[in-house]
Amino acid sequence: MTDTPMTMDLVTDEHAGELLTLRRAAFVTEAQLYGDPNIPPLTQTLAELKADLATKGVITLGAWQGPRLVGSVRVEIEGGKATLGRLAVAPDLQGRGIGTQMLFAVLPHLPEETTEIWVFTGKDSKQNLELYTRHGYEEQYDKAAGDLTYTYLRRILGEAEARNASDAQD
Repeated sequence: MTDTPMTMDLVTDEHAGELLTLRRAAFVTEAQLYGDPNIPPLTQTLAELKADLATKGVITLGAWQGPRLVGSVRVEIEGGKATLGRLAVAPDLQGRGIGTQMLFAVLPHLPEETTEIWVFTGKDSKQNLELYTRHGYEEQYDKAAGDLTYTYLRRILGEAEARNASDAQD
């Protein structure tokens, strides 16, 4: 990594093109792993991404190194449940802790009533599964979607995490 400090902030419509590029670059290895170039992060259009950024109950958090978007994660909030998706890190910076930082940076953006966080990834995505389980996510079930099988993991938030998230929003 460079000496440029990393900042975390919400991704807005003005960064949609850069976000689309980041996701496509980051998810190429997943597509190669599954032998499927048509996985959703690679087929989403700019218009679809902009619509998602504007969706109520969805936030997208970005990690910037200077002006460069180097990581992102999408969070959908439904009542007491938050679902993380599309965790992406620029390929040249993967394995340097940005994904982990993104997982923790999400917490202050969650509503106070959030009690659990869900995430899903491809069943054969060993590195992703290791990342999530290392940070307290437990495998719950697998679900097939076409030719892909996703593993769903859940993390129950403790009182301290919920309180910290609430304090950060004040």
